Amino acid sequence: MVRFTSGLLLFTVLAAAAPPDPHLHPLESQEPLSSHPTISHNGQRRLQGRFLHITDIHPDPFYKVHSNPSQSCHSGKGQAGHFGAEVTDCDTPFSLVNATFKWIEQNIKDQIDFVVWTGDSARHDNDDRYPRNDKQVIKLNRFVVNKFVEIFGKSDNLDDPDPTNDFVVPIVPTFGNNDILPHNIFQPGPNKWTREYEELWAKFVPQDQKHSFARGGWFFSEVIPNKLAVFSLNSLYFFDSNSAVDGCDADTEPGYEHFEWLRTQLHFLRLRGMKAILIGHVPPARTASKQNWDESCYQKYTLWLRQYRDVIITSIFGHMNIDHFMFQDVTELKYNFKIDGVDDEFSRLKSFEPISNNETFTVAAKAQYLNELRAGWSALPKPPPHSSYANLEVPQYDAEKKKRKKKHKKKKKHKGDDMDKFLDAIGGPWGERFSMSLVSPSIVPNFFPTLRIIEYNISGLEKLSPADHPTGAPAEMLVARDGKDILDQDSVDASRSQLSVQDFDDVPQAFLDEHAESEDLDSLKKKKKKRKKKKKQHKFPVPKPPSKSTPPGPAYSPQPLSLISWQQLFANLTEINNEIESDSQDNVDAEYKYRKHFKFKVEYHTNNDSNYQMKDLTVKSWLDLAEKIGRSKYPKLSDESGDELEEVQEEVQDEDGVDALKKGQNNKKKGSSKVKKARNHLWKVFVKRAFVHTKPEEEIDQEFGSYD
Repeated sequence: MVRFTSGLLLFTVLAAAAPPDPHLHPLESQEPLSSHPTISHNGQRRLQGRFLHITDIHPDPFYKVHSNPSQSCHSGKGQAGHFGAEVTDCDTPFSLVNATFKWIEQNIKDQIDFVVWTGDSARHDNDDRYPRNDKQVIKLNRFVVNKFVEIFGKSDNLDDPDPTNDFVVPIVPTFGNNDILPHNIFQPGPNKWTREYEELWAKFVPQDQKHSFARGGWFFSEVIPNKLAVFSLNSLYFFDSNSAVDGCDADTEPGYEHFEWLRTQLHFLRLRGMKAILIGHVPPARTASKQNWDESCYQKYTLWLRQYRDVIITSIFGHMNIDHFMFQDVTELKYNFKIDGVDDEFSRLKSFEPISNNETFTVAAKAQYLNELRAGWSALPKPPPHSSYANLEVPQYDAEKKKRKKKHKKKKKHKGDDMDKFLDAIGGPWGERFSMSLVSPSIVPNFFPTLRIIEYNISGLEKLSPADHPTGAPAEMLVARDGKDILDQDSVDASRSQLSVQDFDDVPQAFLDEHAESEDLDSLKKKKKKRKKKKKQHKFPVPKPPSKSTPPGPAYSPQPLSLISWQQLFANLTEINNEIESDSQDNVDAEYKYRKHFKFKVEYHTNNDSNYQMKDLTVKSWLDLAEKIGRSKYPKLSDESGDELEEVQEEVQDEDGVDALKKGQNNKKKGSSKVKKARNHLWKVFVKRAFVHTKPEEEIDQEFGSYD
């Protein structure tokens, strides 16, 4: 595990970091970040084991301080503050954008290895008096690009003719639905917007991927060369609100091409021994009342995550503004053909039919969506008594299971059978039936502006450096080049002479036709065509799963590049704006005054959180949290040992249907049916964090249930 070093810059953390909540972990105990990066012998900064996620900035040039939020903070008189109007539909004033990037520069710039920036860097089209246009959208995105240049730019390289060597760390952007016009509508590429952003993002997109970016705005960047790639997905081709496209089934659709590209790149990352993080703007939300993606795209995404679970670490999104997570369940795949690595392990479940996306995601709709997420989590497989998702003893279990199967084959049910059934239901001891998608709140202050610093495991990688320029050769170039040139000694030894016919099953024929330059590749092409004739054809090439001997990937088993924890940072605009208004130092420079009051604080840190109690961010840890949130009762825990007591209490309640707190209530009359229930405290914590501690207690009780 990576530890924060001592003797360093400490985040300013005040008691009023969030609306009073006695159950939040004391913020004073949060670990500080170091003030300077470690420099390697070649002058490059070494890995720090953290990266930044920033999303939904939405700068608004028409924002006016003291204007009326009901008029989009563009006119009238009202409570719009210096740094924004929190908990409104107003967009982000430039003052907040500037202050946010200045804070990043002064506090975390030197402690991160790369940045994922998940879109929506233009204002909403929320005021008919100020209609958006193409020029304005590009200008606002260029404004945000320039903020990244100011903070992360290499001053000695900014003016040279090479646009790809300008940053001290890699920055990976992706398209948001408001980064184009009309909003949501992204035509098949090449199009106006891929051409505009090819120039605007020239500093971020590897030169070798200009062609694929022009095709549809997708690319990947090796943020740690030969170790970790971040894939920028164009989620607008999956978005159900994009009427210019029609899902991901037909091979004429850009969504189909996008998944083919992704399949090919992930396959070659597997051959190279690399790992991947997927990012996009619109997350694959899917409940009874809310579906963001076309179902055909969601189905492929779920299948791709399953089949490349040895490669993919996680997927990260923005757009929805609320802090939450979601699972993709492989048993909900609807394909009517047998899938290797799926049907030999699971029985498909009949999935619900979600309602098509509703574009107006109101506060009430958010509440319904979160309640539906919880309802789904309540149906997760229940661990046997005295156990949980988080405390499975994997090696011991595997050995005992083999003995039990042999010894008790014809005998009565053994007590270990419950554990066997549970592990079979979740896809083994690592929970590989499920995949994960993470959603972060936004900078735009629909709630409070938020940043997320994610810590990941760099064990054995401490001497490596982040990429010093956008890099990443796509698979089609790997096929065309000599294998020894593109697979270094630290990667899997898979040079061209060692690649088999099977290795090229996941390479689109068009790539081989276009890039074949030698007899050995031509021979492989012919053999591949013969094999394809013998195989049963599906509507699309189905990705192959990892081999049965492949150990669990970093999404499931703690290992290098696995996610460890995150710090959720937020700016309490209510406090900040009030402090600025009440500051009596009228003769002080306004910029100094604002800088004095503006700060991000730690909302929570998963690494030492007394509520979530997550030892890491593997899928098992998320399943453990979701299963607990989904329970009807989960009282507050006083300490770590209380977790085991709570498991026992849940067992009693499940078996007897009796409220455990009924005992000891001596003041109740005999026979009284009014018994105080132990509500799920963890669910309340989750809801508070979803809305970044802006939702009043009474609203939470009304929309999500009472917890007293």
